[in-house]
Amino acid sequence: MVVIIDPQNAGISGNMVLGALIDLGADIEGIESVIEHFANHFGPVKMNLEKMDKKGLAATQVNIEALDQGSVRYTELVKIIKDLGPGEMPSRAFDLSLNVFRTLAQAEARVHGIDLEDVHFHEVGAADAVADIMGSAHAFYDLKLHSHKVYGLPLALGGGVKETKHGLLSIPAPATMEILKNVPTIGGPVAEELTTPTGAALYVNLVDEYCQFQPFLTQKLSGYGAGKMDLDFPNVLRIITGASTLPTDQVALLETNLDNVSGEILGNLFNKLMEQGALDVSMIPVLMKKNRPAQLLRVIVRHQDYERISEAIIRETGTLGVRVMPFIHRNILEREIIPIEIEISGTKAKIRIKVGKIGDEIINTAPEYEDARQIADKMEIPIKEVMRMADEAFWHQISRGTST
Repeated sequence: MVVIIDPQNAGISGNMVLGALIDLGADIEGIESVIEHFANHFGPVKMNLEKMDKKGLAATQVNIEALDQGSVRYTELVKIIKDLGPGEMPSRAFDLSLNVFRTLAQAEARVHGIDLEDVHFHEVGAADAVADIMGSAHAFYDLKLHSHKVYGLPLALGGGVKETKHGLLSIPAPATMEILKNVPTIGGPVAEELTTPTGAALYVNLVDEYCQFQPFLTQKLSGYGAGKMDLDFPNVLRIITGASTLPTDQVALLETNLDNVSGEILGNLFNKLMEQGALDVSMIPVLMKKNRPAQLLRVIVRHQDYERISEAIIRETGTLGVRVMPFIHRNILEREIIPIEIEISGTKAKIRIKVGKIGDEIINTAPEYEDARQIADKMEIPIKEVMRMADEAFWHQISRGTST
């Protein structure tokens, strides 16, 4: 199963996350118990739920009625929570909530130029934030979403300005922007605050991978958490669960045309880019304007590496630009490396087999090239013979049930 958090229409806040998880079926009594266990230590708190219509969409709205007892220092808040202990929360949900608070505090510290120990929770409200964060972490684990891959679609931030303790500030809030460094976001579509610091902190701690579009899946359930504002569109956060027929991951694709680079430089470029962390490098002969022959360099990289590897391409080739497609989805087989033993002329050797699967079904196998090459060199036999023997040995082990 996969999980998709979709804040691209109306952003994300703590109560919207909690509402969407409750809408998916999280245990309400358990959430109320967790909120009572933790949040009431920072002021009287009550959770009210309402099923409402948001521009034609039925959504669950969570209203946390909290009477904060003034601001609280981050270190004090964490000490109180740790002293209380997990209670009815799963221990990993408890750890998740502490990570969310740390994300918030680190952002505030960087924005204001202070030490982490000096951070106070003013804007978010301690009791309200504790209720949203602890409740959401508990609900996430109650639904067992932690055991599945979580994708995050781009965040709608809103825009404009808002009044804060520090005066008028641009939306999104500085802490929100700090939390969302290197996270795909969208400005607008209204002059309101759509993504809050608490919502952003939950988002970055829940999501495993960011993507521009929903990955291929068969949808099972959708939960909608309602925001408090009435907008010209459904002010909801959507969380989707579904089944993926094939595992997917997200990569970036880099391209540039090279028409004045020597073969020596191109050959060296392959090695350089692979050393830099490229997943794949290919060259395709092309014909450019004025009938000039050239090479199309195409490089697949991890999303977080595309800027660094783009710079490496420019430095190595002198090209004037690199085309970047930062969000490319690819379906991939589940991969497993299985070591086996083969015997050649009475000598035993170990070789690794790359196995591609869909579920429990083996789709493809391939002996590891470097292992096969070393064995071939040592035994002075063709590498294709080593690969044939390795493939036969692997399937023999499978048929005997000695490898999976």
